[in-house]
Amino acid sequence: MTYFGIEGHEPRWLDGRRAITAAHGTRLASLRGRRLDHAWLAWDLDDDEWFTGCPVLFDFEGEQVELNHQKFTDFSITWNTVDPIGRPSWESEGEPPFRLAWRDDADPDLAALRGRELRSVELVEWAGKGADLGDGMTAVRFAFDGGAVVVANALDENTLEFGDPDPAYRSHPLPPT
Repeated sequence: MTYFGIEGHEPRWLDGRRAITAAHGTRLASLRGRRLDHAWLAWDLDDDEWFTGCPVLFDFEGEQVELNHQKFTDFSITWNTVDPIGRPSWESEGEPPFRLAWRDDADPDLAALRGRELRSVELVEWAGKGADLGDGMTAVRFAFDGGAVVVANALDENTLEFGDPDPAYRSHPLPPT
């Protein structure tokens, strides 16, 4: 099976902080103390830009977590299923395939976190107001010495947010206190 042409990768979509914590909270928390070796993004070779629909891969000393968002609140976390040396190639019916490659140097803010020790992991939950379609969206925040990154949902694709989280997020440290 493939997803976006990524051999062996099968997202497991979850919705909501409680479901994500139950399925992955302990394992995410176990990453604390490890150094970030790589942070891979799928790169569109034709448009020379990040292909935001593919998972974002974080390799913490051999333990790779793969984060991906879709729709408004669907979030998939998988572990050690993606070979970033492989070449994903997303195809859409009637369209030529996208030419993609994994890069761990594509985003300078993300690349600056390599080699740093992970200090904390938290789930952050968007607390939108009124008719905010993203209300309840859950993301993962990794905090390092001197930096942090959130892999969040940009309404059907991934986005990266650096530094302190937006005040609209509710923070839920892992493991739960």
